[in-house]
Amino acid sequence: MSVSTAESPPRGVVILATLILGAAVANMNLSVANVALPTIGRDLQASQVSLNLVAVGFTLGLAASVLYLGAVADRYGRRLMLVGGLALSIPMALLAAFAPSIEILVLARIGGGIAAGMAFPTTLSIVVALFKGQSQTKAIAMWTGIGCGASALGPAIAGYLLEYYGWGSAFSLTVPIAVVALVLAILVIPKNLGEETRPVDHLGGVLSVLAIGLLTLGLHFVSVPSSVRFGVIVMLASALGFALFFWRQKRAPNPLFDLAIASRRIFWVAALTGLIVFGTLVGSMFIGQQYVQNVLGYSTFEAGVAALPLSITMVLVSPLAARLIRVRGSRFTMAVGVIFVLLGIALMFTWHEGASYLPVGAAFAVIGIGIGLAGTPASRSIMAAVPTHRAGMGSGMTDLQRDLGAAVMQSILAIFLTRQYTASVDQQLASLPASEREGISEKTASILSESFGGAQVLAEQYPKYGDAIIEGARQAFIAGSGAAITVALIAVFLGLLVTWFGFPRKQQELDLEAEYAKET
Repeated sequence: MSVSTAESPPRGVVILATLILGAAVANMNLSVANVALPTIGRDLQASQVSLNLVAVGFTLGLAASVLYLGAVADRYGRRLMLVGGLALSIPMALLAAFAPSIEILVLARIGGGIAAGMAFPTTLSIVVALFKGQSQTKAIAMWTGIGCGASALGPAIAGYLLEYYGWGSAFSLTVPIAVVALVLAILVIPKNLGEETRPVDHLGGVLSVLAIGLLTLGLHFVSVPSSVRFGVIVMLASALGFALFFWRQKRAPNPLFDLAIASRRIFWVAALTGLIVFGTLVGSMFIGQQYVQNVLGYSTFEAGVAALPLSITMVLVSPLAARLIRVRGSRFTMAVGVIFVLLGIALMFTWHEGASYLPVGAAFAVIGIGIGLAGTPASRSIMAAVPTHRAGMGSGMTDLQRDLGAAVMQSILAIFLTRQYTASVDQQLASLPASEREGISEKTASILSESFGGAQVLAEQYPKYGDAIIEGARQAFIAGSGAAITVALIAVFLGLLVTWFGFPRKQQELDLEAEYAKET
């Protein structure tokens, strides 16, 4: 971790390690819940809706709060907000680990997300405040690569713990990391980091929490067939919230989200590209980990380990992204990264029933290369577009592109996966002889077409037909995942077009950055 140059603060390596650990706490907590959901459902007798809330709770708390809390940190102290967020994350993780009911678990996950909303954006704000020039680019590359790599590492560690311990172990695994990060933050992070002196737009902050929180919830419920109508209503309420938020930002004397800054090309293009790229990271994990378990027969732990190449390559290529930015500019670096993401998703089409691990690991590895290359310029460009005293807006947007991107892409892919899965099951049932169709009740057909998990339950209830039920569900899942992967390819290709035609070339980028730097 070589960042100790004249452009770095004293003890720069230790400070950067502290900030990366703080980001890792949030990133790992984002990804650990999915592995534990089946066990939680059984032990706490939770409904599917409740389990969905457990899955989305952390993202909800984090995405809804990052813009507001980033602005609060800019005004009242970034070190204070970082320490407070890390301190709060510890009891929230322990409460989730030992939750006596599903309701307490949901609340703990939302609380953990809010704690991450305090700490996560602040880590990047402090990087930008303390590191300058090429040292800053390297620091952001490491923060991006290692921090995001933790989100891919989380399921593997959680899967291993679940082999030997209860589901609570998945939520407590970040506690020791948070403790170390908290102690280091108190000892090494400076108190004064060029904070804002003007008042915070609290009304805008509340509106941003409502708008983003409702959108995150709405996207999640829309992807669940039984709650589409409720999801649409929530998303309409979110649209109203966003309308009020932007109305407020145009009129506030010190807006929470400066629309003039947001309109800068290096800001909005990087934000949109990052939303697609980071959303694809979560979406590919969402599809891929289900595929290797449902189709290839991997255990939970094996599924987590299968995705490790993504984490490894992401960390390895992040320093290369910093060098590419210096030589070729952010536009070229982001575009190359997005192309690798495209290639990695395309490799998922080579997966098939009975496939070896090679195509699985290759797809994850190539996606990791793409995220590692595209993530650094996406984060750096957003931060370069904002003055240092408004770093909270930039870091909040950087985090929001990940969290909201994850919610958007996962929900979109889930919709196509579910609909194609259902259509395939219905087609299989329709092709059965009339005498066999009459023996299948409406309730049984509904369970079969709802999810792969439902088919597994029926296979256990009717062992005589178990193999046929699982094979039919497996073929339906392959069809559904193919549809979802196609949509992911289209989304990433659109991201490539936005990056190539929307982002300025290297010299223009440097000129714009120099112009914006005068505001600091």
